[in-house]
Amino acid sequence: MEDSKRTVDGYRFLPPGLAAWFRSLIPKEDFKGDIPWTPLSKPLSRASFALVTSSGISLKSDPPFNMEREKSEPTWGDPTYREIPRSTTSKLINVNHLHINTKHILNDLNVILPLARMAELEREGIIGRLAETSYSFYGFQFESMAFLDQAIGPMAEKMRKEGVEAVILTPV
Repeated sequence: MEDSKRTVDGYRFLPPGLAAWFRSLIPKEDFKGDIPWTPLSKPLSRASFALVTSSGISLKSDPPFNMEREKSEPTWGDPTYREIPRSTTSKLINVNHLHINTKHILNDLNVILPLARMAELEREGIIGRLAETSYSFYGFQFESMAFLDQAIGPMAEKMRKEGVEAVILTPV
């Protein structure tokens, strides 16, 4: 099969009824309006980066994301986040997510949160630095103001304090 014909099924691990409901919520028309964009103000080789993933990674020492509640309330997603130190390896994590196959992440954290790859880019001088903290949240948030308050706001503030100038998002 040619690469151009491959597609990713983001609903593969959902029950068919729930997948159909999610698909019905996606607008059919193209997005109209301005996309917010702030260009990087300095070369990559001098910029500070953080990684953020929606894959539900947590340290084994942290509480896992709450999947049990979502099982009984399918439109609810855990609105919290976890901090992931830059020295984290696959041996130190758990992955809690009902909508993805987590085995690849557990085998190699870098497939979704490329901490080791970013450290290599830092050593090679391609990026200025990788922040001490990366972040993970549970990537199912349906119209959740709690998520903005409990995760996005605090993550942004911590990134500001660490001097982060750019964020690489790894969505699932």
